[in-house]
Amino acid sequence: MSVESTLFPREDGVLYLAEGGVETEIMYRHGYELRDFAMFELMANPAARTDLSDMYRRYLDVAAGHGFAALMAGFDYRASPDWAAKLGYSPERLREMQHLCIDFLRDVARPYQGQLPRIAVAGCVGPRGDAYAQNHDITATEAEDYHATQMETLKECGADMVWAATINNVPEAVGISRAAAAAGLPLNLSFTLDRTHKLKSGPSLREAIEATDAEAGASRPDSYGINCSHPVEFEPALEPGDWTARIRSLRPNAAKLDKVSLCKLGHIEEGDPEELGQMMGDLAARYPDADIWGGCCGTWDKHFDRIAHYVRKARQAPVPA
Repeated sequence: MSVESTLFPREDGVLYLAEGGVETEIMYRHGYELRDFAMFELMANPAARTDLSDMYRRYLDVAAGHGFAALMAGFDYRASPDWAAKLGYSPERLREMQHLCIDFLRDVARPYQGQLPRIAVAGCVGPRGDAYAQNHDITATEAEDYHATQMETLKECGADMVWAATINNVPEAVGISRAAAAAGLPLNLSFTLDRTHKLKSGPSLREAIEATDAEAGASRPDSYGINCSHPVEFEPALEPGDWTARIRSLRPNAAKLDKVSLCKLGHIEEGDPEELGQMMGDLAARYPDADIWGGCCGTWDKHFDRIAHYVRKARQAPVPA
C-alpha cells in the first residue's frame, strides 16, 4: 500500500529563491576539484567552507533585496550509497557528511532570520546513475530502495523538503517519490530536458509528470520542476494543459549550450543574465503556480538578481488570460 505524500506549504505572496550552479561556481571561480561532481566532500575542507559561506551570503543578499524567501539545497546531490562507495565513504561517514551539509546551510542562513519571509533547507537527491544517460536499467522498486537511505538521513537532519535534481526517467522518479513519502518528506522532483525538449529516456515532460503521478499514486511528489536546461530547451515542452499546475520550480542553466557541450568547456559559461531574467519573468507571468525560482549550471548572484527582479515584476502585474 502506498504512503501518502507530504506537502511543502504554499503561502500567498511568498516566492522562493533557490541557489544555482553551486558546483560550477565553486569549481571554476574558486578552483576546487570535485571528484565525481561530489560537493559534500568540501564540508571537510575549511577553506572551501569559507568560500561557500561567501557564495551563499551573496545569494541570500539577493533574496533579501528582492523580498524572496530562501530555499537552500546544495551539497548532497552525490550523497547516495553507490556514489559514496565509489568515493571511499562508509555508510556511517556518508551519514555524517549529510548532517554537515544541512548544518552548514542552517548556519550560513542564521544571520538572515528576520530579513527573509521564510528560510527552508532542503536535501538534494541526484539520480543513481548518470543524469545525462538513459538509465533504463533501474526499476521503481530498485529506486525506492536505493534512495530510501538518503531520505532516512535527511529526515534525521530535519530537512524541510527534498529536491530531486536532474531526473531523466519515470521509474526512478516513481521510486524517489515513494521513498520521500515513506520518510514523510515533501518532494519537488525536477526533470532535466535535452535539445529535443524531452527527457533523455524519451518521454515528453507532460508524459513524464503524468506517468509519475499515475504510478506513484498517493505517494506522488508535492510538485515538479525543471533544472539543468535553458529555457530554449524546456519552454517548448510546456504544452498547454492543467498538468502545468504541477510545476512549481524552474531552475535553468545560464547558457543556451547543450549540457554535453557545457561539460566539455572546462570553464564557466554564464550566458546573458539579463536575457535569462527576462525569460524567467515571462514564464512567471504565464505559470502562476510556480513559486520556486533559481538556477543551475553557470548561474549565481548576478543571475539571481535578474531572475528575482523580473519574476517579482511579473507577479505584481495582472496574470494574463
